Amino acid sequence: MSVPAFRIAVLISGSGSNLQAIMDATATGSISGEIEQVLSNRPDAGGLKRARQAGIPAEVIDHRHFDTREAYDEALGQRLTALRPDLIVLAGFMRILTDPLVRTFAGQMINIHPSLLPAYRGLHTHARALAAGERQHGCSVHYVIPELDAGPVIAQAPVTIKPDDTPASLQTRVQAMEHTLYPQVVSWIADGRVSLHDDQVWMDGQPISRPPRITAETEH
Repeated sequence: MSVPAFRIAVLISGSGSNLQAIMDATATGSISGEIEQVLSNRPDAGGLKRARQAGIPAEVIDHRHFDTREAYDEALGQRLTALRPDLIVLAGFMRILTDPLVRTFAGQMINIHPSLLPAYRGLHTHARALAAGERQHGCSVHYVIPELDAGPVIAQAPVTIKPDDTPASLQTRVQAMEHTLYPQVVSWIADGRVSLHDDQVWMDGQPISRPPRITAETEH
């Protein structure tokens, strides 16, 4: 009797570059799982085309068709419940989720954020890091909790800030690292190496004291 595949649902709002990185990793077997569904709140999201071209079901639940954030999240939650994914990956999903939805999928939902959390939660992280004179920036994958960008961090990827960096140039390099970091973390979760217990990230059977860091040179 075959073992059921690890089921992944991906939520997007935009071009889907992180979605593409995860799709590529599942196609090559680097992630031992399958993307069962891509969901977007925007019908013009470029990631929908990426998914459909790869034969992955892609669906729109347009937030403009709902009067309140709560009503939208209730519909989204019902769809996710029906899908029964093992993991929900937020990949550029540009909506702040309501507490009931987040709690329903506690420990099953992850997000990637363009900073080395807990630094620079929220928006405009690259410009803020430059304005503060930081020497290092990067990205973090974390479990989603009701508090924005405050969930337990699973892993990070640092990026050295160059003297001539602009927000745009820094963003480009951080995004390149996102495309390495996110598939790696999804792979760890799919393989059962990473999980969440009592608000603590566990890896290989032990709680982690500091999130592991992945660099461009790291083999994985």
